[in-house]
Amino acid sequence: MSVMFEKIALLGLGLIGSSIAHGVRANGTARHIVGHAKSAETRKVALDIGLVDKVFESPADAVKDADLVILCAPVGACGVLAEAVGPYLKQGAILTDVGSVKGAIVRDCGPHVPQGVHFIPGHPIAGTEQSGPRSGFAELFHGRWCI
Repeated sequence: MSVMFEKIALLGLGLIGSSIAHGVRANGTARHIVGHAKSAETRKVALDIGLVDKVFESPADAVKDADLVILCAPVGACGVLAEAVGPYLKQGAILTDVGSVKGAIVRDCGPHVPQGVHFIPGHPIAGTEQSGPRSGFAELFHGRWCI
């Protein structure tokens, strides 16, 4: 597969975010993967296991120049993340999420998406009972739907 994105930013590095990172690496979908996590421990683990090329405490720093930004945080945190990153999203970027509901995502994130950014709410129908950056695996999404 050819590179589709120069830079992907994952805002949240738990099961879903880390599985996306593994899948992107396995498929060569992006040249660079960066991440954001609130927890210093999560940021350290993400770097130690090679989940991301760089990790940032600030979500705004993570999204700068990203072609694809994925909100991989709990639904209730996505609006705050969208507000924090909105001014830093590049023109033409895609912003999506992995939340299980769409009404709250559209309501809370939509107002913070600047003109020229493609906002595509999403819901991958996949998961396990595990959590954290060490729980992800590339095959989590194989044979699964994304709504």
